[in-house]
Amino acid sequence: MRLILDIAVTHILGRGRQTLVAVVGVAVGVGFSIAMAALMQGGQDDFVEQLIDTMPHVQITDEQRSTRRQPAETEFDAAAISGIRPPDDRRGIINPTAAMAWLSGWVPGDLAQSLRTQGVVRYQGREAGAAFVGVEPEMERAISPIVEDFTAGSFAALSQGGNNLVVGDRMAEKLGAGLGDTVTAVSSSGLSRNFRITGLFHTGTTARDEGEAYLLLKNAQILSERPNAINDIRIKLDDPYAAREAARRIEAELGYKAVSWQEANESIMEAFVVRNVIMYAVVAAILLVAGFGIFNIVSTITHEKARDIAIMKSLGFSRSDMQRMFVIEGIAIGAAGSLLGWGLGFALTYALASIRFELDAGGQEITELPIAWSALHYAIASGFALGSAAVAGYLPARKAARLNPVDIIRGAT
Repeated sequence: MRLILDIAVTHILGRGRQTLVAVVGVAVGVGFSIAMAALMQGGQDDFVEQLIDTMPHVQITDEQRSTRRQPAETEFDAAAISGIRPPDDRRGIINPTAAMAWLSGWVPGDLAQSLRTQGVVRYQGREAGAAFVGVEPEMERAISPIVEDFTAGSFAALSQGGNNLVVGDRMAEKLGAGLGDTVTAVSSSGLSRNFRITGLFHTGTTARDEGEAYLLLKNAQILSERPNAINDIRIKLDDPYAAREAARRIEAELGYKAVSWQEANESIMEAFVVRNVIMYAVVAAILLVAGFGIFNIVSTITHEKARDIAIMKSLGFSRSDMQRMFVIEGIAIGAAGSLLGWGLGFALTYALASIRFELDAGGQEITELPIAWSALHYAIASGFALGSAAVAGYLPARKAARLNPVDIIRGAT
């Protein structure tokens, strides 16, 4: 085996310029593949992190995935009932105190209950549609990132009691109202109450900044004429990726629809899978092109060393020895290119991570590219490189192993 290795190294070094070109081709392919994977994975991780930070990991509403079976349907086989609802739909989570106590007993994370209702905010002849969210400020602080998005006033003003209201800055601009102004909140049932604006927030999401208003839970219950009612429970887990299991357990026990953040963004997660497939397909294509360089040099060596191969076979080297020798040559070029590619990939990734820029995107400043540093990127790129190198070396090696030494030595074609 050592003799085969020595011969393989001699063949490679004997064509230094072509070998260098092949090694550089593999190194460039590996380096750019690592940098591209780091950038795309970093962007994906950053987006998922924003999803995890800006939305509840599990959200429980007073809805059900399927309507309850009516007694008449159970009693009579011919009965079929659809679209049934009471004249005054006053849905809400039944016995919310018991539900919150049960969740607090085992959920590893924070909980917040709220009452969401639709209505209108009026100020000096102007009005804007609003989703009123009644919250308990201390519980909400642990769940919602909105407490950090205030441009004027603060979320803590709700804890002071009274008829205080915090709204999005775009809603306030639409109404022509500002901090400290008194506006009128009108519920869908027609009940109205006056509230003082004690905070303006800006999340960068137009739907929220134009259409959400937060107030104390008890005030929302009074405004909607639903005392002691809640219709939404949000959960932030210590481990966000345990959300699916927690949602299944909650829904099975409470009977209400519980949606994990993965389910709420299922289409986005599927798009990430497709994007990753495309990314690694491009990586494979880049390294396949580099493999052609290896194939070219090994094929040239096989052609030029045909007489040497015949002599070696006549001296007792087997067909498998010939195949092994040329495959080793291909893998050696691929391995050298991979090592250089690691250095190039690290340098490119570091350069991308060092780029600093400022972009005002809805009040949020992005100052650097999201980069994911992962040893898996290096392993995958090297795996593709060595795989293509092995194939590129095997094809001419197979041809070399089939050569008839007698024909070659006699000069036969």
